[in-house]
Amino acid sequence: MAAPALVVAKVGSSTLVDETGALDAAFVRELCDQVARLMAAGTRVVVVSSGAVAAGRDVLGFSERPTDMASLQACAAAGQARLTQAYADVLAERGIPCAQVLLTRRDVMDREAFLSARTTLTRLLELGAVPVVNENDTISTAEFAFGDNDMLGALVAALAGAELYVILSDVDGLYTANPQEDPDARLIERVSEVDHAITAMAGGAGTSFGTGGMSSKLRAARAMLAAGVPTVICRGRRPDALVDVASGQPVGTRFEAPAGAPHEGGRKLWIGLAEVPRGTIALDAGAERAVLERGASILPVGVASTSGTYAAGDVVSVTTESGELIGRGIARYSSEDMQRVRGLRLDVIARFLGEAGAQPAVHRDDLLVF
Repeated sequence: MAAPALVVAKVGSSTLVDETGALDAAFVRELCDQVARLMAAGTRVVVVSSGAVAAGRDVLGFSERPTDMASLQACAAAGQARLTQAYADVLAERGIPCAQVLLTRRDVMDREAFLSARTTLTRLLELGAVPVVNENDTISTAEFAFGDNDMLGALVAALAGAELYVILSDVDGLYTANPQEDPDARLIERVSEVDHAITAMAGGAGTSFGTGGMSSKLRAARAMLAAGVPTVICRGRRPDALVDVASGQPVGTRFEAPAGAPHEGGRKLWIGLAEVPRGTIALDAGAERAVLERGASILPVGVASTSGTYAAGDVVSVTTESGELIGRGIARYSSEDMQRVRGLRLDVIARFLGEAGAQPAVHRDDLLVF
């Protein structure tokens, strides 16, 4: 297996800190050693790093992760400086420049801003730097937050055109059941599709130091399957985990679509990953099959229900009638009009909206199917 030209490695808070919640300098050094080895072999690396809030807890003297927004943002502000400096100091010893990149979803919601962020990352990599990316928790609000860095890492992987996305976690990968509760649980080494059976195996957040759990990792892996980017979930503290994954060794759980499977382009990935959905449309069984099996647009006749308040041109989540997320797309109707036209055929809609007004609820060209 040829070495990937670009790897995005996401490391979670629970992996970055020690048992007391303080930033683990020894682990940061070991991770940077792996990054340097990959770069020496010709592989460029972007690090998406959690840990600012956890590091800030130590700086500001919190014994536990605070719950109010002001304290969380204060911890992020104090911890981000320490976190970035920890990476920069170790990488500098190896002659590698380090660059801090802080993002919120608002920064990449605009298509032009999304492309600008991509240009910045590309130029940093061309200059031989290691971008260290984190969510800008000091200013992000709940509406525009990524929620966890697993999905931020997926967005960065799509943004930068990565050939591999590695989630360095506090678990070995995806198990058939919770290995802490079921002694018969086994590690799943390869996944080609995130279906009902796979999502049923996910649990919640594992520690008090992080916000993500296996569910968030599966959402990110599913997005990367759509993008055609292989994703590996593995234990970050396993010796040489990142180097071994990049060399193709069987580490953790690898999510990869079958050879030759189609994947989505940059614009659809931006729709699905960067934009904030303003509402939801649920499809009936026939429309669900048409979208998933035949690659069809979503017609109003197949919309079973709609929720939320959105305008024509806003991004909406697309679900089954039972609420399972299928994808995200740009609505051609406002929520008010969608409520009026749902369940109707286009020829019926044309009678009161005219031919120009009779259009798909979401066109396939504007739909990212996970």
